[in-house]
Formats: sequence, C-alpha cells, structure tokens
Amino acid sequence: MQLGLVGLGKMGFNMRERLREGGHEVIGYDPRPEVTDVPTLGALAEALDAPRTVWVMVPSGPVTDQTIVALADVMSPGDLVIDGGNSRFTEDGRHAKLLADKGIAFIDAGVSGGIWGLTEGYGLMVGGSDDNVARAMPIFETLRPPGPREDGFVHAGPVGAGHFAKMVHNGVEYALMTAYAEGYEMLAAEDLIKDPQAVYQAWSNGTVVRSWLQKLLAKALKEDPGFDQISGYTEDSGEGRWTVEEAIRLRVPVPGIAASLFARFLSRQDDSPTMKAVAALRNQFGGHAVKRISESG
Repeated sequence: MQLGLVGLGKMGFNMRERLREGGHEVIGYDPRPEVTDVPTLGALAEALDAPRTVWVMVPSGPVTDQTIVALADVMSPGDLVIDGGNSRFTEDGRHAKLLADKGIAFIDAGVSGGIWGLTEGYGLMVGGSDDNVARAMPIFETLRPPGPREDGFVHAGPVGAGHFAKMVHNGVEYALMTAYAEGYEMLAAEDLIKDPQAVYQAWSNGTVVRSWLQKLLAKALKEDPGFDQISGYTEDSGEGRWTVEEAIRLRVPVPGIAASLFARFLSRQDDSPTMKAVAALRNQFGGHAVKRISESG
C-alpha cells in the first residue's frame, strides 16, 4: 500500500522504516531536509496516487491543527487522513469536520510503542468508520505487533475513540511508572537490600508484577545505578492531565493516576512550598523543629 507520512521524528522515522520493511511504499515529509523525502506538503500530495492516504505524526496541539488545515488544502475528495499523534480526543471531531467539508475522510489513531516500535511493533487504538478503518488496515497490520490482531490492535469506536483510549492508556502508564519508581526507592533505602537492580531484574520472570516497564527500569538501573546522571525533574505531555480531567467529568475515581500526575508536579519543585507550610504548621502547633535556611543561603 502507498502511504504519505507527515512527521519523521523519533516515532515517525521508525514507523516509516517498519512500513517499508513490510513492503509498503512510504513517502515522508518533514521540515528537516536530512530526513524528508519531499520538500513540501504540496509535493507530498503530488507524489501520491489518488485516492491518497496520509498519516500525520506530529506533536499534538497547534502543530497538528496547522498540518491538518494545510493537508485539507492540498488533498482531494476521496482521500484519507490519519492523525497518529497524541491529540486530545475532543479535537478529533473538529478535524474530522474540517476534512469532511472537503470530502476527505479521517481516522484518529492512538499509537504506543515509543522507540521500540520499529522492532517490537506498535500498539494501535483507532477511531473512525468501519469502511475507513478497513481501508487503512494493511498499514495497521504492518505496524502492529506480531500475533493475534486483538493483541495489539483495537478499533475502539467512532472518531475520537482511538485518542480517548490512548489518553487512558497514558494515564495508566503514569500510575505504573510511579509505582515501579516508588518500589525502587524503598529497595534503595533499605540496607538489607544489597542490589536493587538485581531485585528488579529478578522480577522480570515469574512474578505477578513483571512487565515491559518493569524490565525497562531494570535496564535503566543497570546502565546508571542510583540514577546519578538523571535529574528527578519529570515533565508531563498532557495525556495524564486529560485523563484526570475526564475522570472528573465522568465521575470515575482514579486516585492512583491522579497521585502519579501530582508526583510529576512535585518533582519540579526544588523546595516545595507545600512542605514548607507543613513544616511551619508542625512548628506552630507542636513546637517541632524546622530546618532553617542559613543567612548565607
């Protein structure tokens, strides 16, 4: 199958390679001349045979908006656009309408797999009509992991469902990473444990907590014991926040996901105002000692 791919970053670049290895003709566009196959989006549209299918793999938000608007101007009725970035599901309806007004179909696709997707395959969660999903299925089949289709691919529902599923996936990911990280900190704090990395390595087989994330933590500890080369500052790319916001809207309790999101906020504070206030209160009501900042700073 022929595919246009917009965005050749860490994931898009590897997706192009996996699809090409799977026998597809992939023409990629990226603003960086060292990785792009064509100089412009217009040139990409010209290089594809109608009806075209173009996969957008760019950062969510304004960049995705601008890309879809630009594609609407250079594509034709009967073409198909797939948004595979981490767009918020509430944006999908607007993008679908903008394209539908010009006779262009739309699919939203949540993609998981990171830099390992090239060799391991990508977990795919898609939203769209049955006909449009079937049309793009050769691409999905090559990108997904080997094995039964249902173990790595889901047509989650109509437009918006794919990105909603990916949003929840990333919220769960937040909580899992925090739980594994807290476990590591406990192991490292106990003198009885001589090698926290060896413990995490042992958990990789036979235990009920084994997972790909757990194995990646064992790998990271082997490469940098004690994480001496890494700052604790942790960003959040949006999906965890959206998960908590939607949980509030749906009145679904997600304490683990919410706590993991707030833990990321806490990681960015060199000296937490909240904990300063707690220390001051303990001093006020109980006379508990507080650690003072010296006059020299």
